[in-house]
Amino acid sequence: MSSPGQLRPVPRRSTAELIADQLRSAIMYGSLSPGDQLGEAELAGRLGVSRGPLREAMQRLVQEGLLRSERHRGLFVCELTPADVRDIYVARLAVERAACELIMRGNRGEALARLTPAVDRLAQAAAKGDREEMSDADQEFHRTLVSCSGNSRLERMAQTLLVETRMCLTVMQDVYPEPEELLEEHRRILDTIVDGEEERLLALIESHMIDTVERINAEGGNGAGEDGELPEATPGD
Repeated sequence: MSSPGQLRPVPRRSTAELIADQLRSAIMYGSLSPGDQLGEAELAGRLGVSRGPLREAMQRLVQEGLLRSERHRGLFVCELTPADVRDIYVARLAVERAACELIMRGNRGEALARLTPAVDRLAQAAAKGDREEMSDADQEFHRTLVSCSGNSRLERMAQTLLVETRMCLTVMQDVYPEPEELLEEHRRILDTIVDGEEERLLALIESHMIDTVERINAEGGNGAGEDGELPEATPGD
């Protein structure tokens, strides 16, 4: 194991990894919408890449559950139902609970240093009432929280779940907490890490996730169409 400060080779990312990152971002922010078909020739042209690494990147996203393959038809961006949204939050709870346990038994000072700017960004977005920026800041906080665990596998799982969380923004808008409420939830999580109260931290993370699920349940799938799928996002969602 290398000593702190020792120089190590810098890992080089493959073209397929870089393409996968772009596709995830496009799915997350709606440039590629749920149900959209991905045409190899068009995407290869837009990205300026050959089809080989593009196919590899798309298969990664199939494995992550962001794309689905239909026999003789091709690849499509997955569509999420209210039940999928509930499943996403249950999975996020499992990942983030594990991350919090590792943080509380590790370097809480590092977590404080990294999470404070994320809370500050959320406060700025809440002050403006900018829900899209709030959602970005919310996700940045949770991505950083899992990263502070030092467990790369938890980070990989969290990455896919956070992309899916952003995909279901349409149904979330009806149940999303008010700006000050959301900000206070995240401040409490950070304060509890500082205080070293593991049981309270785990309870706050569970409440943070389960409250969202309960809001969705209370809506009774009002955001879904007859087939149970979420409606296409409208401008400003």
